[in-house]
Amino acid sequence: MPLEEKSYKRTRVLDAREERTVRFLRSHLVEGSKILDLGMLNPLSKAMSKAGYDVSNTSSPDLDVDITCAKQDGFDAFTSFEVFEHMVNPMPLLASIKAPVLFASVPLSLWFAKAYRGNTKEDQFDEHYHEFEPWQFELLLNKSGWRITHEEQWASYERFPKGIRPLLRRFYPRYYLVRAVRKP
Repeated sequence: MPLEEKSYKRTRVLDAREERTVRFLRSHLVEGSKILDLGMLNPLSKAMSKAGYDVSNTSSPDLDVDITCAKQDGFDAFTSFEVFEHMVNPMPLLASIKAPVLFASVPLSLWFAKAYRGNTKEDQFDEHYHEFEPWQFELLLNKSGWRITHEEQWASYERFPKGIRPLLRRFYPRYYLVRAVRKP
């Protein structure tokens, strides 16, 4: 059964993050590899397919309760972009992944902004339970059996920021992207 795609508002920041993520993936994963992407079909899943990867998406109503989606065999890599921050405890899911390589990104905690929380009346998953500091995400991956081999951090970019916090976001890293392999 095909998964339904959530509608996403396209922005310059989202497009730049998508391009950067696909470029990172291309530099560390052979084209044609089979990817199990955590979550519903989304623009990044489509971009990975367009880049030559065989992408399958997972779906689970609540990843804190049902982690069976991560236990699928036969994939070269598992991807999770901007998902773990929505989970109360991502460790069981991370420990269950069968693929030998993990690509994941998370938002970084910023000292001048609170964790994101959208209108939860409309979408109960539109909130961040975590926003990580790099060492916290590294610790989570290490304790769940992963070793980081490559990493990248970058700041959000808005062309003409209005206000002090949008201006600060241009200078402080906001995103953390890693490639990790299963520890022996």
